[in-house]
Amino acid sequence: MKRRAWGLWLLLSVCCLTACIPTPTRIEGGTMGTGYAVVLPHLPLGMSKESLQQGIETVLKHVNDVMSTYQADSELSLLNKNPSTDWVPVSAELMTVLKEARRISELSGGAFDASVGPLVNLWGFGPEYHDLVVPEPQKVEEIRAYVGYEKLELRDEPRAVKKAHPKMAIDLSAIAKGYGVDQVAAYLESLEAKHYLVDIGGELRTRGRNARGEPWTVAIEKPVPEGRFVQQLIHISDTGVATSGDYRNYFEQDGKRYSHTIDPTTGAPITHNLASVTVLHPLSMTADGLATALTVLGPEKGLALAEQKKWPVLMLVKTEDGFSQKMTSSFAPFILQQAH
Repeated sequence: MKRRAWGLWLLLSVCCLTACIPTPTRIEGGTMGTGYAVVLPHLPLGMSKESLQQGIETVLKHVNDVMSTYQADSELSLLNKNPSTDWVPVSAELMTVLKEARRISELSGGAFDASVGPLVNLWGFGPEYHDLVVPEPQKVEEIRAYVGYEKLELRDEPRAVKKAHPKMAIDLSAIAKGYGVDQVAAYLESLEAKHYLVDIGGELRTRGRNARGEPWTVAIEKPVPEGRFVQQLIHISDTGVATSGDYRNYFEQDGKRYSHTIDPTTGAPITHNLASVTVLHPLSMTADGLATALTVLGPEKGLALAEQKKWPVLMLVKTEDGFSQKMTSSFAPFILQQAH
């Protein structure tokens, strides 16, 4: 799946390593072209760290087997290769994510569009290798002819999808990591875990409290490519969190910077000064998709939509002096402190 910079990470206090506070269990590994981490104050009853990690990685492997565009034999890859414009049966998991992608597309007026995959590939940011150069306008227009979320029909009974064009291809990179987080969270809850944090490449899901009995502390990253610095700290419990940004995955040509985030309405990378967007939502999958949609919309339209919908959103906007923070009124209660 498409690699994206981690925009958030868990802050483990040194105090957690003292005798007065239990040391949390931390499980880490690689998945979806990035890394994952699961943190729990206590292991589920009857589970060892090793058995829990095996269970988590089984869940993540299944998500990849369904959603990956980098895995040639995944369900999604096979669907993309299938030139049929008839109804094609799909799994319940894939339909769940496709439906949520469609819903976010409609909410955002098409700013989020899972059919943008061929354009992502054309600009060099997808699983198909291309030189990182600006493509010919004619080629962009050729591909735009079969890009558009409304060109993929979804059917529940029997469960299937139908492409309007044989070359149509779906890229769920902007929502699948969040879905993976939710699936790991569901697995932990099936084991009756009451307190946890799940992180896949910066998309998070939290429940309960940390080892100190406090809400989980998460750092939102300063959107700069030269290192990892804290921009803002937030306290969260029982919610998903996702950040989208263009500050690590991009290329430059003739002095102009081209982001990996493609605007479906133009077929080209976004050009505005919105550096990153952080969204809170009970489902990490939804937060993931909304973060991308708002990134495409930009600081004015995106913030206006988020305020209208009462989504907790924080935006970091590039200025001549650094970054300015813009947030919806529903995000303010999560602010722990202003980081400098």
